Amino acid sequence: MYSVFRAINSVLFAFEMILVARAVLSWFPISRNNKFIDLLHAITEPVLSPIRNMLSRSSIFNNSMLSMMDFSPIVAFLLIEVIRNVVLSIFRIFIY
Repeated sequence: MYSVFRAINSVLFAFEMILVARAVLSWFPISRNNKFIDLLHAITEPVLSPIRNMLSRSSIFNNSMLSMMDFSPIVAFLLIEVIRNVVLSIFRIFIY
């Protein structure tokens, strides 16, 4: 049972690292035709796009200075941590 939690945790950690790579590489002038950049976008965009849409509808981020920055990776990190804690709590119930 613990190995299942470790596998889920490893997948979540790998996704976090992919998010970090995308965020850091967005600061550099890299061509959009790069296959690695396309792969990063293909992996992360299904998660970041709905978050970005929710943030754009928010009154806090709409028509303010904050709308110039993309906070979707930060929200994604917070959601991953929530998922990790929920999964850990579920596994603690079954283990103990």
